[in-house]
Amino acid sequence: MTTPYVDPCADTNINDLKLTGFKVYEVGAPVGPALVFRRRDFYKVSLLTGRCTIYYADKAIELDGTYLLFTNPHIPYSFENHGEPHSGYACLFTEEFVKATDRSESLQQSPLFKIGGTPIFQLSEEQASYISGIFRKMLAEQGTDYLFRHDLIRTYIQLVIHEALRMQPAENFVKHQNAAARITALFLELLERLFPVESPEQALPLKTAQDFANRLSIHVNHLNRAVKEVTGKSTTAHIAERVVGEAKALLHHTDWDVAAIGYGLGFEYASYFNNFFKKHTGSTPLAFRRAV
Repeated sequence: MTTPYVDPCADTNINDLKLTGFKVYEVGAPVGPALVFRRRDFYKVSLLTGRCTIYYADKAIELDGTYLLFTNPHIPYSFENHGEPHSGYACLFTEEFVKATDRSESLQQSPLFKIGGTPIFQLSEEQASYISGIFRKMLAEQGTDYLFRHDLIRTYIQLVIHEALRMQPAENFVKHQNAAARITALFLELLERLFPVESPEQALPLKTAQDFANRLSIHVNHLNRAVKEVTGKSTTAHIAERVVGEAKALLHHTDWDVAAIGYGLGFEYASYFNNFFKKHTGSTPLAFRRAV
């Protein structure tokens, strides 16, 4: 039996993750109520055993056995589970936590986390045994009151990273999807991850087709052609529609002033936001708020 698009690491209570910067847990173990993310905000290293297809960025990867998976907040991924649920371990962490004493390049530039890589590694029994031991040490250390436990867990994470860098990624298992379809899926996923806007100070980091193309490491013309081919609408139209939808929600459900909403949606000046909103809705933001 096939279960589509299941993340085996999703069911974990990580309410304290933002405070500690990390969370280690056993996949499939009872760890408390699930926490639903509006977007994936944290880097993750997972050691999993099972049979599945992993859809990571532009790749579909067939795996059966034990594998190591590195994911970051900027690249969409999902699982199609085949058979029994996964078992294993996972560690979530912020970049600030893992690089607290390291001034080297950003994790986004690491071969294990950058766009275009294949950070999935099929493991031998010996490799799986060794790395699962590291995860068990992290899990045990997490529950102690040892003064330097953060430093120790940081070292364990770096050890797993260095072990992976010595391996060859699972390139032989990769099946590439239709180019236009996979690029469009990446774009739409990244667009959706920008929302909801949860604070008037949270300005959108990606505002234009060029911004999205830069994040996906492709030429903007390539992105525009792919999105138009698959959806029939331009990249700019998708962005505008989503921003208008979020603007309506904020005007209706918050008491933020119009200028604050505009800033949160990427408009430096309230007049720019007013003109944009009126162009796409026929109404000013204030008139829309008064009418709802």
